[in-house]
Amino acid sequence: MARRYAAVAITRNGIRLALKLGGLLADTEVYCYAKYSGELEEIPGERRIFDGPVKELLPGLFRGYEAVILFFSLGAAVRLMAPLLESKLTDPAVIVIDEGGQHVISVLSGHLGGANRLTLEIAGLLHSHPVITTASDVQGVFAADLLGREFGWRLEDFAPAKGVSAALVNGEPVAVLQEAGETGWLPPGAVLPVHVRLCSDMAELLQQPLRAAVIITDRLLKPAEAAALSGLPAAVYRPRSLVLGLGCNRGTAAAELEAAVLETLEELRLSPLSVRGAATITIKGNEAGLLELCGKFGWELDLYTAEQLNTVPLDQPSAVVFKATGAYGVCEPAAILSAGGGKLLQPKKKSGNVTIAVARAAYGGREEQADERTQ
Repeated sequence: MARRYAAVAITRNGIRLALKLGGLLADTEVYCYAKYSGELEEIPGERRIFDGPVKELLPGLFRGYEAVILFFSLGAAVRLMAPLLESKLTDPAVIVIDEGGQHVISVLSGHLGGANRLTLEIAGLLHSHPVITTASDVQGVFAADLLGREFGWRLEDFAPAKGVSAALVNGEPVAVLQEAGETGWLPPGAVLPVHVRLCSDMAELLQQPLRAAVIITDRLLKPAEAAALSGLPAAVYRPRSLVLGLGCNRGTAAAELEAAVLETLEELRLSPLSVRGAATITIKGNEAGLLELCGKFGWELDLYTAEQLNTVPLDQPSAVVFKATGAYGVCEPAAILSAGGGKLLQPKKKSGNVTIAVARAAYGGREEQADERTQ
């Protein structure tokens, strides 16, 4: 589907309200029941007409949209949705709005699917009352399965998040350790509960009387650390804090580039999930293997001219590289520029047809703390 949200209405009042929302909420496709839609042609707004049972319409909407907004009773919505539910990781957000527009109810996928956020937005547009029942939102604490989502952070494993969430909402001791990534991760309006302790390093975290832990880092945990945490839910978040500076000979295969990247990250004990992107010189911007590699992992590819690369001081500028490219270095300065002047973790390293450097983006000084722990 071309749009993100599907609004479904089956009554006269519901259709009026759905068309109103369609005009206010961008990327909304409005589905109207044929029996009453014809009576309301004077109401402006694009619409799709359906004349079969809603039960037959919903499966396609579940597969095709990020959110499904239903303008009828909550009970009917629950009965219709039940056979379609698969996983909180894949189910779309579902929101129910009564046909009077009094209440906007977040029903399904409140956190990962974004139903809670969308409920608040729609309630604001329709001047309605938002109904959100997830405990973390009601208490005003942060959600363990949504941390850093606006920055693109990734949970290494979703399984521990449930235990961390339970500890958060039940007032049990939770420790948070951040070694890399953006520092402004606490959602607007959320507070850090008194039972949550911010730790300065792993040693401090492991000394706490914990029921759960949140670790924000781009490094792989040491075996001893993983063993010490094995008895409790520990959600490990991977911020997108790493940039790969890459150079390669013409025609280098994506497989060789990937092998060099993964080998280097393993040597540095860094997580591939924290790689934000790659960077290189503009003349390599059409390198098929490099483009394939970035496409496979969803990495951004930043390109810099020789003049831009030469603004970065290098310990070992190369006359050979300058003769070929006009730059005294490619992978090191490209990584540093793409990381916003961040710390170089891996100087230029040659691996077959590939040269690679790794930099960590700077976020309030935490990158230096994490670098010490990779040693």
